[in-house]
Amino acid sequence: MQVKANTFIVTGAASGLGEATVRALVEEGGNAAIFDLADENGAALAKELGGSTIYCHTDVSDEASVQDGVQKTLDSFGAINGVVNCAGIGIPAKVVGKKGPMPLDKFNKTIGINLVGTFNVIRLAAAHMINNDPNEEGERGIVINTASVAAYEGQVGQVAYAASKAGIVGMTLPIAREFAEHGIRVVTIAPGLFDTPMFAALSEQVRSSLENQLPFPSRFGKPSEFAQMVKAILANPVLNGETIRLDSAIRMQAR
Repeated sequence: MQVKANTFIVTGAASGLGEATVRALVEEGGNAAIFDLADENGAALAKELGGSTIYCHTDVSDEASVQDGVQKTLDSFGAINGVVNCAGIGIPAKVVGKKGPMPLDKFNKTIGINLVGTFNVIRLAAAHMINNDPNEEGERGIVINTASVAAYEGQVGQVAYAASKAGIVGMTLPIAREFAEHGIRVVTIAPGLFDTPMFAALSEQVRSSLENQLPFPSRFGKPSEFAQMVKAILANPVLNGETIRLDSAIRMQAR
């Protein structure tokens, strides 16, 4: 699928991987709807990038909020050709810690945003994508999700995050199979350690320790490299129903 003149919803797009994706899509001539709750950053990004972008205050886990964002996107650009789901949180907690069992609301919140939120945006956007005119490959749309290497090697204290990301991996193939008849591809990226706001608060000592676990290159990934993978997926019509690790060959340790 070409980027130019097509419209993409990007969630979690006011910073990090989502912001880099928006910038890459607009640079290629596409339109982007920035779905986020960070109003100041999201509005500033839309203003900077101009008429090819809009900002939508969106809680991905809330049906009405996503519906509003989808409608605003349709009103602004006339169609939705793709979704890139980058919205996510990580709340570290052990199942049983020093203060007792993990509060259930921490687990529910992580699942609600990372997994349910991803599904919520997919279902509401796809309902419109299936009505698009197909391109020369028969494509009507595309969904690109963000999982994590934690889906495979979740660390101690990452149970909620790992479960949410494993759920995204698990639903990739069945949704791709369902959407095949509509010409909509579904692909997931599982990043390793990327230099995003989630890691920005870490001390240099901790960052250095994590980087030493990365075989090659032994550095945090750049958000622009995630966006580069998004563009590669868009360009390759036979990539479908797959989860792609983007991780410098890391295999996370238990701690």
